[in-house]
Amino acid sequence: MTGRARQRGGAGRAVAVLVLVTLGALVPLLGPSAALHGTGEAEAPGAGGIALLRTVLFAALCIPVGELFVNRLARSVPGAAPGLPPSWSSWAAAAGFLAALGLASVVATGNLVPGALADIDVGGLYASRDGKLALLEVNAFLVAGLCAVSRRPAAQVLPLAAVIVAEALRAHPTTEHTPLTGSALTLVHLTCAALWVGGLLHALRVLRRWRDPAGAALLGLYARVAAVLLAAITATGVCSSLRRMPPETILEQLTATAYGRVLLAKVLLVAAVAALALWARRRLRRAADPLTACAPARAEVVALGLVVAVSGALTALPVPIRW
Repeated sequence: MTGRARQRGGAGRAVAVLVLVTLGALVPLLGPSAALHGTGEAEAPGAGGIALLRTVLFAALCIPVGELFVNRLARSVPGAAPGLPPSWSSWAAAAGFLAALGLASVVATGNLVPGALADIDVGGLYASRDGKLALLEVNAFLVAGLCAVSRRPAAQVLPLAAVIVAEALRAHPTTEHTPLTGSALTLVHLTCAALWVGGLLHALRVLRRWRDPAGAALLGLYARVAAVLLAAITATGVCSSLRRMPPETILEQLTATAYGRVLLAKVLLVAAVAALALWARRRLRRAADPLTACAPARAEVVALGLVVAVSGALTALPVPIRW
């Protein structure tokens, strides 16, 4: 390939990434308002901005978790090339820190968007459960970033686990019926999702440096674990949905409530992701060149990015809990 062709290819990829990032940002920004239209439910102040911040936080969690996961798999591949792509964990931690800081500022103003710095009651964060969890996420991303640039980047696993626990607890307040059950479901769901999304992204980055058969072996290892992750995500997602939308009302709520509408969109996207994963796995097993599985896997990464954006929008919507 000539230098000019490489430049055109690089420019094309940059434009594609910019378009995808813009689309991913529009989903949480505009999604809550669109989903609430015609439902009669009230939109929380700054729902779009909060959804965007939470999307950034989820993405910032997936990247380092995926890197740690795939790097561990890579060490078990025989004959693997010694080189791995540069880590994005420090940048992800910085983005997660800023997103968590923005979300903490909202909690510090009574779950309202602050109009000025004077509106933010930092000391008040220590007086509430949500405030303490928000502070925990801010500090955890800060520590994760320091670990990422240290000599032992694997130490990120502890602060990243703290973020996941904080998110699981935040999603299920103590006023909810059996909140610990809901938190446990969210804990498993979020952990598996981060491994799946971040792991596939980093696996494809590694394959840009590796060649067959080591690259195919790594993708095969990831695919086997991903099948288990998908099963766990599906099971916990179904259980969580049934806790919030009982079976006798779920069909109505999927179209009549904002939460149900966005949840339905997420289910359809996950179904598309599962189909792409199955296609990639089929190519990996049966194609003459197993690395042709990278094409559907790249499409899977894009679809997973949309799932993350929709998940961010879902957190900013009123939950239709009916007991």
